Amino acid sequence: MLVKTFGSAVYGVDAATITIEVNVAGEGKLNYVVVGLPDSAVREGISRIELAIKHAKLRMPRARIVLNLSPADIRKEGTAYDLPMAIGILASSNQMKTDALKDYIIMGELSLDGGILPIKGALPIAIQARKEKFKGIILPKQNAREAAIVNNLDVLGAENLKEVVDFLEGKGELKPTVVDTRAEFENNVVQTEYDFADVKGQENIKRALEIAAAGGHNVILIGPPGAGKTMLAKRFPSILPSLGLNEALETTKIYSVAGKLSKNSSLVYQRPFRSPHHTSSDFVVLK
Repeated sequence: MLVKTFGSAVYGVDAATITIEVNVAGEGKLNYVVVGLPDSAVREGISRIELAIKHAKLRMPRARIVLNLSPADIRKEGTAYDLPMAIGILASSNQMKTDALKDYIIMGELSLDGGILPIKGALPIAIQARKEKFKGIILPKQNAREAAIVNNLDVLGAENLKEVVDFLEGKGELKPTVVDTRAEFENNVVQTEYDFADVKGQENIKRALEIAAAGGHNVILIGPPGAGKTMLAKRFPSILPSLGLNEALETTKIYSVAGKLSKNSSLVYQRPFRSPHHTSSDFVVLK
C-alpha cells in the first residue's frame, strides 16, 4: 500500500517540504531501496528504523520496501528522515491506521531503542510548515521550544517512536509546546553573559571600542597573547544596540541550521560572538 508522509530539507537558512512516499509489498525477506538523491546517512536509516520499530513492540515487515523522497532532484542529507520513513513503513504495512499524516511535518533521528534524537534546522522547518499551511510539526522534544517561536502552528515534541504512533492513531496525546515569543524576547534581551563594565583599566582600548560601537565601525585588535584582546571582544556585544525581534529570529535560524542552539532554548537574544582559534588558516586570494 502506498503511503505519503511529509518531512523537510534545509538549504542555507530556508527549508523545502519533502514528500516521503512509502510502498510495502510482497512477503519474504526484508528488501528495501531508498531513492530520491539520499545520502549515506539517509540510506543507513533503515537499520536504525528496524530496531526502533522492534523496541516499540511493532514489526518491521519482511517485504519489498520502496521509499521515494520527492522531489527527487533535491539532495537529501542527514538522519532527520528516520522518523517520517518509520511512520510511513508502519502505515504502509497496515500496522497503524490514521488519516492525520497529511496534516503534519514529521522529522527526527531515531536511536536503536526507539528514542527520538534532536535535529538541526527545526526553526526554518517550522517556518516553512506554517507557510505551507500544515496543521503542525512533530519533532524531537529537545527541539520543541526552538520551533515553538513560530505561532499558528502546533509544535508537538516527542521522546520516542511509540509516542508518535499512538498520537497519530488517536490513542495518545502529545501536548503542544507554546512560547510567547515577544514576551520571552523582551524579558531576556537585556541579559548579558559578559559585561563591558567588568573591564578594569584598558582605557584607550575601551574608548576605541565605544566609538566603534556608536559609529558602527569595524574593529581589529592586535597585540601579544594575554593582552586582553579576546576578553574585550567578548564584552563588545554588550555595548552594541540590542537585537530587534526580527534580527533575533534571523540569528536564531542560523544557529538552528548550524546546530548551535543549546538544549530546550528558543531565541538567540544577544548579538553573537565567535572566537576562531589563533591557528585558523589565513584566507588566500587566488588571482
